[in-house]
Amino acid sequence: MTALPLVFDAPKRGLPPRHLADLSTEERRAAVTELGEKPFRANQLSNHYFGRLTADPAAMTDIPAASRTQLADALLPPLLTVVRHVSCDDDATRKTLWRAHDGTLVESVLMRYPDRTTLCVSSQAGCGMACPFCATGQGGLMRNLSTAEIVDQVRTAAAAMRDGELGEPGRLSNIVFMGMGEPLANYKRVVAAVRRITEPAPSGLGISQRSVTVSTVGLAPAIRKLADEKMQVRLAVSLHTPDDELRDTLVPVNTRWSVDEVLEAARYYADTSGRRVSIEYALIRDVNDQPWRADLLAKRLRKHLSQLVHVNVIPLNPTPGSKWDASPKPVEREFVRRVNEGGVACTVRDTRGQEIAAACGQLAAEG
Repeated sequence: MTALPLVFDAPKRGLPPRHLADLSTEERRAAVTELGEKPFRANQLSNHYFGRLTADPAAMTDIPAASRTQLADALLPPLLTVVRHVSCDDDATRKTLWRAHDGTLVESVLMRYPDRTTLCVSSQAGCGMACPFCATGQGGLMRNLSTAEIVDQVRTAAAAMRDGELGEPGRLSNIVFMGMGEPLANYKRVVAAVRRITEPAPSGLGISQRSVTVSTVGLAPAIRKLADEKMQVRLAVSLHTPDDELRDTLVPVNTRWSVDEVLEAARYYADTSGRRVSIEYALIRDVNDQPWRADLLAKRLRKHLSQLVHVNVIPLNPTPGSKWDASPKPVEREFVRRVNEGGVACTVRDTRGQEIAAACGQLAAEG
């Protein structure tokens, strides 16, 4: 088993320059004033970035050219450059590989469904949680993403939907922090990003908090801290097995916070937010798919979370050369049946993009 660091800070690599999306409304006005501009220029700049979804100063014709250049240079530095897009599912799924200012590679996945469009965003470059079945976890942690680098993934996806890049023009409706990284290990920037994503334009992108999901492998103190933010985002806990013995191996952070501690924190989140918690369970052939584990999962969730929980069974998306594989469909169906029979709602999550290396970290690993 890979040892975990005692502190979940990213290695000291350079974050990008200060960006408009890093700043609160008040901080933007102060930054504009420092540049010798009137405070209202902050609102104009914010309206272009968050409202019109553009970072191109040439499009900001309501701002004088000289001011436009100065403001864009200072507050809209380039953050993420597309390395490549890869599409599948009849172009309803598009994975993007991004290169940051320092060469760091990160990924996001845009998925269009009949009733919604969801963006899976990354919060770190790599991940330090060392889960052995995860491509990102095996690559290690390079650095945290800045608030603006997270937000910019969302802005560009919202613009892509508006412009019809995945078919008919539409609207980005849902955000899931299930890309590269452990969101709660980059806590401050992730919370700030959620606020930018959900604040109404021109302060933010105006997506409902209830349409945002933050996933974690189970950093129990950070789950409680997130509950105290009093936001309406959904919490998803990547549990993957109900017993500590196996979870110590599958999710090494379990050696610090046990299944019971994680579920107690999740219950605190559910009670504080009034929102049902999602339990993510990647079903792995002959590892965590036994009937007795389905029964134990239902029992423990019923004890800790009562009816405030839903299990998402995820067919494992295997990575090249990995010993881990998805459970057979009959095993998957029996697992789901037993969890439901145990009194806990359980469904199989729709999987997208296996043919385009949509498991987190696969595209970045390919470079």
